[in-house]
Amino acid sequence: MVFLYYPDDIVEQVRQQSNIVDIISGYVRLTRHGSSYLGLCPFHNEKTPSFSVSESKQIFKCFGCGESGNVVTFLMKYENFTFPEALKMLADRVGITLPEQEYSEEQKKRSGRRNQLLEINRQAAVYFFSKLKTEHGKKAYDYFTKERGLSNDIIVKFGLGYSEYSSGLSDDLYQYLKNLGYSDELIKASGLVEIRAGKMPYDKFWNRAMFPILDVNQRVIGFGGRVMGDGKPKYMNSPDTEVFDKSRNLFGLYLARRSKRKNIILCEGYMDVIAMHQAGFDNAVASLGTALTEGQATLLKRYTKEILLTYDSDKAGVKAALRAIPIVRAVGLNPKVVKLSPYKDPDEFIKAEGAENFEVRLSKAQNSFYFQTEELEKEYDLSDPAQKTEFFHQVAKLLCKFDDEIERNVYMEAAAEKYRMEYGQLRGLVNQYGLQELKEKEYREAAQKIREERQRIQGNKGNGEHSLQLGIGNTQEIGLRNARTSKGLQENGVEKAQKILLTWFSVDPILIEKLSNIVALSDFKSEFYHEVAKVMYAMFEKNHCIEPAAVINHFQEVEEQKRAADIFYENSLDELSMQEKERALHELIRKIKEYSLSYDSANVTDLTQLQKIYKEKEKLKTLKIQL
Repeated sequence: MVFLYYPDDIVEQVRQQSNIVDIISGYVRLTRHGSSYLGLCPFHNEKTPSFSVSESKQIFKCFGCGESGNVVTFLMKYENFTFPEALKMLADRVGITLPEQEYSEEQKKRSGRRNQLLEINRQAAVYFFSKLKTEHGKKAYDYFTKERGLSNDIIVKFGLGYSEYSSGLSDDLYQYLKNLGYSDELIKASGLVEIRAGKMPYDKFWNRAMFPILDVNQRVIGFGGRVMGDGKPKYMNSPDTEVFDKSRNLFGLYLARRSKRKNIILCEGYMDVIAMHQAGFDNAVASLGTALTEGQATLLKRYTKEILLTYDSDKAGVKAALRAIPIVRAVGLNPKVVKLSPYKDPDEFIKAEGAENFEVRLSKAQNSFYFQTEELEKEYDLSDPAQKTEFFHQVAKLLCKFDDEIERNVYMEAAAEKYRMEYGQLRGLVNQYGLQELKEKEYREAAQKIREERQRIQGNKGNGEHSLQLGIGNTQEIGLRNARTSKGLQENGVEKAQKILLTWFSVDPILIEKLSNIVALSDFKSEFYHEVAKVMYAMFEKNHCIEPAAVINHFQEVEEQKRAADIFYENSLDELSMQEKERALHELIRKIKEYSLSYDSANVTDLTQLQKIYKEKEKLKTLKIQL
């Protein structure tokens, strides 16, 4: 085996030319969050995003499980790549040719374990394949050829095989691997053999038709096995290992990714994929014994924009399709559903109707929303007013999942026409559920911001750093729970922030013009400071200056005149450097805008308006102030 290493300057060149956000977004759905990006961590299960990617620093960090690193270490962790494999993938992506040199002994040792596990899997695949045409393997061979109609060519193409039968627990594969010189520790780590202290080793797969599972680089990473006879379970997969994660791989993808077809067909099982490839549909893949995962959907996004769901036509298949649709949509793919009835699965359809008719079915794949509503309709008696009302509510919940306003409106019109609903009523329901969902999302994001801020503060305590506050409180603590109240406004220091910004306007009126695209009169939520801002904005528009006396005299009450006068005597900005002033102004504006947008989102009644507010929030995350 040839081992390689790469000079530090080459490694650094590859890293610098590989944008970590571009790379990781191919695996994880990221959304901008301030100067960083957030997503659900791919290394542990979570519902609230805690996985942060910094474009400026070119690093990632999960605040949930603690995983962190750069673009190379991400690929090593996610893809189970060795360092050279990860670097080569990145180098190929940016067009850098890597020199080949000998590994160090330490590097050889590190790389060797993964390569050995992959080699064990390859050897196991060779072993299973060799058993297919033995006396014991005839049952599996007949299953493939006679029962499922597979040709010898397709058997060879997919490397199908047989795991040996014995009257008791089999250890044939274990003995085969031992004879090749592999240790018990490595054999156990492969997931192919059960090895326990004080007990005889035994093969996990025996008396089964075997399906090697290959990754996109055509390396054997695991196996699926179908029992021959009545044994349980009927189908069994390799457990997750150092080289195999079934939630991030798809059966047949190494072939489908090279297909010239514009879409990818997602099937339920191995045999469906193999039968479809034999019939000429070389874009078929299947999830690995589990429901479709976001990781698998993200993987598919690298190779296509459209997914055709060809799950079984029984209740379990329909349920699986309904579960897959939102997952596929969530990563930005367009899902369609291929109806197979009266046949159970693609294999059965092709055997009965032929490849040409199956091609026709594919071309008539149903819009996923229509499929969802039709299946939903079966659960209700639409002649019953109460059930019909509940059905409309469920349709509205489906519609609010469309983020694009134009797309959502098109589907609302179609649904209203199909089910004879009043469009305005349906729109009202969509707004109701959409607002509820977005506000729940806002609560989750607020909670995440607080967690991040706490972690930042804890980190700053350790290095002695502190932020410039100007007596206006912590900008991260603005919450929806007090967005409606004057008390909440005061508690969050927003009134103080508005006062200081007005002071700044009085000192440098041109800021009103400079910030016109950022801060509007409506952003001053304090009743008093809103009135002050109104007067200042009018003065600037008319004379391009601010007259303190005129502002003070605008108010009739003495207490209000005193509050107005205080604006012009605010000294928080004294003796600040230009850099400190920019930081302070940035903090002021962000605080005011965050509160204003949170207030508006808490009181808005239209989904489209709320989405516009969210866009403003996204813009706020990239806010840069220059004096």
